[in-house]
Amino acid sequence: MLRINEVILVEGRYDKNALSQVVDALILETGGFSIFNDRQKQKLLRTLAKERGLVVLTDSDGAGFVIRNFIRGCVDPSLVKHAYIPDIYGKERRKSAPSKEGKLGVEGMPPEILLKALLRAGVSASDVTEQREHITKADLYARGLSGGEGSAQRRRALLKTLDLPEKLTADGLLDVLNALMSREVFYDLPL
Repeated sequence: MLRINEVILVEGRYDKNALSQVVDALILETGGFSIFNDRQKQKLLRTLAKERGLVVLTDSDGAGFVIRNFIRGCVDPSLVKHAYIPDIYGKERRKSAPSKEGKLGVEGMPPEILLKALLRAGVSASDVTEQREHITKADLYARGLSGGEGSAQRRRALLKTLDLPEKLTADGLLDVLNALMSREVFYDLPL
């Protein structure tokens, strides 16, 4: 399994699940077309793209290209890499019928094709054996950001300080913090 340094953006949770079996990376979902009206998520993508770079991996159907083109307009193109999956016709296992265009999406791609698409896009990858100390749920708890009295208020204050979306869950915050900073920097944050 490869660790991808950039943040990977996919359309939905089934795409995210399929990709997480192949790479160790921060994988975010657009939520389909809801990304068009979600200003906070757009801002988060811009922030993460500046910090780590962004890889867009959408389905090869019309909807995937509409989302991909939207991202081109809201995130600095110099910070974005585009990974493309081939047109393979068929139907995903969880669906009763093929998609409108009859093509498999990211979730239906074999792992080796997903990996090849990412590598062809020029992602920065390293072997997963290289370990970095991550911020954990226990760290959030220790800093009073989850599981205790007033933790929701402290978490909202931190989100505001870091200019992150206010509706980010504790798990979402954990993913973003690990993308933006080291564990040492996290412990140095004034709370």
